[in-house]
Amino acid sequence: MASELPKVSVAVSDRILLHLLEHDDQADKYVVTNSVTRRGIAEACALHPPNVSRTMRTILRQGLVSEHSRTVKGESRRQKTWQLTDAGREEGEMRKEAMAKIPLLIRDRRGTLLELEAGQATDRLEADLSLLQVLMHAQHEGVLVFGDIRFGPIRHSDGGKPKQPGRLTLLAGAHATYHTAPPPPRDVHGRTAELARLHQWRIDRTPALVLSGIAGIGKSTLAAQWVTEMMEKEELLSVCWYPCQPWDRPLGVAVSVLHRLGIDENHDPYNLMDTLPMLPGASLDVDSWRRRLLAYLTDGKAVRERYRDKPATGAPPPTWLFILDDIHHLGEGGDEFLGALLQVASQSPIQLLMISRYDLGFYDRRDVHTRGLVDEMAITGLSVEALGNWLSAMSSEEKPSAKEVHKVTGGHPLAMELLELYGQVAHGDWLRFLDEEIIDQLPAPERALLSQLAVAERPVPWPQLAQAAGWDGSPPKRLLERSLLLETDDGMWLHDALRERLNREVGKVRTKRKKKLKQKK
Repeated sequence: MASELPKVSVAVSDRILLHLLEHDDQADKYVVTNSVTRRGIAEACALHPPNVSRTMRTILRQGLVSEHSRTVKGESRRQKTWQLTDAGREEGEMRKEAMAKIPLLIRDRRGTLLELEAGQATDRLEADLSLLQVLMHAQHEGVLVFGDIRFGPIRHSDGGKPKQPGRLTLLAGAHATYHTAPPPPRDVHGRTAELARLHQWRIDRTPALVLSGIAGIGKSTLAAQWVTEMMEKEELLSVCWYPCQPWDRPLGVAVSVLHRLGIDENHDPYNLMDTLPMLPGASLDVDSWRRRLLAYLTDGKAVRERYRDKPATGAPPPTWLFILDDIHHLGEGGDEFLGALLQVASQSPIQLLMISRYDLGFYDRRDVHTRGLVDEMAITGLSVEALGNWLSAMSSEEKPSAKEVHKVTGGHPLAMELLELYGQVAHGDWLRFLDEEIIDQLPAPERALLSQLAVAERPVPWPQLAQAAGWDGSPPKRLLERSLLLETDDGMWLHDALRERLNREVGKVRTKRKKKLKQKK
C-alpha cells in the first residue's frame, strides 16, 4: 500500500546545515558563489527565502553559523552570506550521518522498486547527485528513477579506467514532475471577475494566458479553483499541472509535455524522443521538438492510434490544458522553449495557462493585441467589497473595517489570513514577508525610487518622479515586469500594500521626499 511506503521529510534546519556543509570549501573566501546567499540556499533546499531567513536567525543564535557580507560572483553588489562555525561543522557531520540512513525508494536499472538508505542512492542510480539532492527529490517525488533525465548522465566505471559519459533514460521519472489535477484549492475570496475571464479565455480558445502578480497574491489559488471547476464541467479534459521549481530547466517541462501527450517508446510516430538530449553537455533541440510535436498533434490518425487501447475513453481528449505554475523560475533560458510551445499551442488543441510573479519575455505586444495568441491578466489585491465579505465571515467580535484593512494591506490575501490567525491588520509576519520577499530583493536605487513614489497622494508623471528620485533614464524594466511599479494614464504608481509598507518611514525622511516631488526643473 502507498501509505506503507517510506516518506522522506527533512527538517528545514537539517537541509540548510547539510547544504552549507557541502559548500564548506567557500568558508572564509573573499569571493563566493550564489550558493551561500539566501537565494542560493533557498533554491538548493527547496525553501521560500523568508523561511531561510527565519531559520538562519535561529541557528545563528545557536552558534552553528556565522554571517558575513561578501562579494558574490556575477553580482554587482555585496550580499549577506553564511558559513558553518566549528560547532556547526560538527553538528552538520552528525546530522549528515543520520540523514544518510533515511530510507527511500528507487527504481533501479531493471525497473525494480527498491528500498534503501539515502546514502546508497547515488551509487545505485549511477548519478552525480549530492545527499541533499537525493533527499529533496525523494521528499518531493517519492521515488527516484534510474536514468532520470534530470539527474544528468549515468556514470559508469570501467575497471579503474576514467569514467566515460553515460547515456540518459528517455522519459524516466517524467510521471513525477507534474500532476494530472490541480492542488486542492484554498478558499477563494472575491475574484468573481477573474474567474469569469478565465472561463471566457477557455471559451475563446486563445492559445495562452499569462496570470501574473506579486508573491502570495493568490495566483495559484485562483488557477486551482478554476481548473477544478473545468474538470468537473469537461469530463474528458486532460490536465497537466507542472509546478516549476527554482532548479527547473526547459528540459523538464519538455519531457513532461511529451509524457502527458502519451509519447513513449511504444508510441512515437514522429520520433519526438530523438529530440531529447542523451549525452552530457547536449541540449534540447527546441526547433526540432517544436516541428515534430506540431506535426504529431495535427495528425489526427496518429493521435487516435494512442487511444485505441483505452476503451474507457475511446478517443483523445478534445484539448489538453497545461498549467505551468511559477514559470518565472525558468528565467531567460526558458524564453526559446516557451516561444516554441506557444507556436505549438497556436496550431493544435493545447491551451497554456502560465502563472508568473512578473511579465514574461517570450512573446511581444503583437501576440497580445493583433495576433490573438496571448491573453494577460494581472492579479492585484482584493477589493474593499471582497475584504468586507471575508471579514464578515470571521468569528472575531472586534474586527477592523474593510477600508482600514485595504489601506494597510492593499487587499493582499496573505495579510488577511494573518489577520484571521492573529487579529492584527499588519502582523509582523506580513511585514517580514514584504521586506524579505519583495523589498529586500531590490537594488538600493530601485528601492529608493519606490520609497520616493510612496509619499505621493496620486500617480506621478515619470519625468517628475525620476527628477525627485535622482533616476537617470527610463522606468526600471524589472519593477514594471514585477508589477511593483505601475504605469497608469495619470503617471507612475505602485502596489497599495507596498506603498503602505514603505510609508512606515516617517519624520524628516518622509517630509524631504514630499518636497522633492514638488520641486520643478
